[in-house]
Parts: sequence; structure tokens; C-alpha cells
Amino acid sequence: MQKRSFSIAGHRTSIALEPEFWLALEEIASVRGLSLAGLVREIDETREAANLSSAIRLSILAWYRARAVEPIEKAD
Repeated sequence: MQKRSFSIAGHRTSIALEPEFWLALEEIASVRGLSLAGLVREIDETREAANLSSAIRLSILAWYRARAVEPIEKAD
């Protein structure tokens, strides 16, 4: 687990994720033209999960799932 700290909604928070999730989050932020903090803030503002780390993992999963479906939809 790697821990990183961010300022979200005016307060500091620490998030612990596995290194692979940090890499995925950085990739998503880059593709979307956001800073890592900006992406984490967006996830925090729209999350349904109570835990921010869980919300981040679920957001990453949703992003990759959507990309996995794209080639199948284009083939139809």
C-alpha cells in the first residue's frame, strides 16, 4: 500500500492504495487532462461509496470496464 495526501474540499486527507491503483489513477488523469488531485476531487464529489479509497478503486474499475467494451461495440 502507498499513502498519498491531498487537499479535498478544504481539508487534507490521506488515501492508501496499492501501487497498481495509483498507476491506473495517474493514467486516467493524464488521458482526461486532469491533475491527480483534480481526478480524486471529482471522484470524491460524485462517489456513492462511503470510503474514498473504495470509491477510487470502483471508479478505476468502471473506467477500464468501459474501455474494454468499446472494441466490441465498434465491431457491431
